[in-house]
Amino acid sequence: MPCTTILIGKKASYDGSTIVARNEDSGNGNFESKRLVVVAPEDQPRHYRSVISHVQIDLPDNPQRYTAVPNANLSQGIWGEAGFNESQVAMSATETLTTNERVLGADPLVERIPASGAEGEEDYQPEVAGGIGEEDFLTIVLPYIHTAREGVARLGELLERYGTYEMNGTAFSDADEIWWMETVGGHHWIARRVPDEAYVTMPNQLGIDEFDLDDAFGEQRDCMCSADLREWMAANHLDLTLSDADLGLDTCEAATAAADGVHVCFNPREAFGSHSERDHVYNTCRAWAMQRALNPSDFWDGPDADYTPESDDIPWCRVPERRLTIEDVKDVLSNHYEGTPFDPYGSKGSSADAHRFRPIGINRNCQLAVLQIRPYAPAACRCVQWMAMGSNAFNTLAPFYGLVSDMPAYLRDTTDHVTTDSFYWANRIVAAVADPHFGDNINTIDNYRERTMAYGHRVLRETDAEVAALPEGDDVTLVLEAANERIATELREQTDKLLSKVLYTSSMLMRNGFSLSDH
Repeated sequence: MPCTTILIGKKASYDGSTIVARNEDSGNGNFESKRLVVVAPEDQPRHYRSVISHVQIDLPDNPQRYTAVPNANLSQGIWGEAGFNESQVAMSATETLTTNERVLGADPLVERIPASGAEGEEDYQPEVAGGIGEEDFLTIVLPYIHTAREGVARLGELLERYGTYEMNGTAFSDADEIWWMETVGGHHWIARRVPDEAYVTMPNQLGIDEFDLDDAFGEQRDCMCSADLREWMAANHLDLTLSDADLGLDTCEAATAAADGVHVCFNPREAFGSHSERDHVYNTCRAWAMQRALNPSDFWDGPDADYTPESDDIPWCRVPERRLTIEDVKDVLSNHYEGTPFDPYGSKGSSADAHRFRPIGINRNCQLAVLQIRPYAPAACRCVQWMAMGSNAFNTLAPFYGLVSDMPAYLRDTTDHVTTDSFYWANRIVAAVADPHFGDNINTIDNYRERTMAYGHRVLRETDAEVAALPEGDDVTLVLEAANERIATELREQTDKLLSKVLYTSSMLMRNGFSLSDH
């Protein structure tokens, strides 16, 4: 899926939370309606079969309850995307990544091969199942892990065993750590811990730009990888690092060059990633937009800019200029190059400029899940899954407690049928109606976003206090589910009001309007 991710370490967030957030975007020409659900242990499959690749996996018999954001239509599989489990571990899967020909030649993707011929005939070739992918990741990993590190280890084991048919990035978090994991070819992978004081931006390309193999094969403080990564890189000449040792210079840096030709510290983005013209119009421009917003004191514009929308070396992680909030996450994952010539709704550039780069807040946004783990809150309240649906330039985020048994019907019961009874479809309609008259509608949409998000923060604060005051033994789940219903009720009321307002505004601006009236 063409998606955009931001990860925020606990010392970089406004309240000490770890925050993992990702837009799930449909492919061009396709929209996927989404639901927010809770999967009970009894509903988790014990034998899993992928719809796309037909891979079959026996799953452990002790799954935890977890939240997920699956497709409403399961004809292409579950696509669970984002959620929490009972151990207060979050997972976001996946960010589709790019790679290069050298990697694919050294470790081809594991694609399904359909059966050939008729069964029973001499030339019949049975189907060969493919590997695992975005359709599968959350379902086969999240219910079985107890820390973020365990998430990396379990998914890594599955990738080495079954392979994958696509390049993907996956985030895991708990109250202490965030890990970002990237697949490399069909069976290999790397993972890096997000520095506590930093944020990470990921726009559909392999992103990690520094990796320590000694750590990955040693203490694993900050790096993990597939078991044979070093040997595989050496055999296929994948390390592109040019160090002082390679240049014949007698410096301390020379010690980083190993005898097998793979450096202890290397740049995975150079070794495993891509730097194509497509990256420049589709990927790097989004990292530029996010970091331009979060580190505004740097030089982002003009001929002397530190980085441009087409720069291949935009850092994977950075320390922000201030602590980052949920609102910052919403803003950057709704970004359409506001304040630049590249804004499709702006007036600073030409028509060509306005459609030069792929926006983050795009028409194809399906859902945005912001997974926040708050270390200061009562244990039952720590996991909050903020949800937006539809195009992010026109919607809002609402918080829902994750350690519950059920979700409100307004988000849970989405179908393929277009109806304002669904948060997903209501937001789709708002975006389509408001888009042709963006300038006339945006203030109304901004007011809606401010009102609903403020209400969400208020309910979280009040509910946290209520849970903290509960006598020991009382059912916390009932309190959390009541809070979720309260938020959903207000959300529906405000969304219906928004639709009414933008429908009126845009209707009055229709091209067939005429001022002369008989009344």
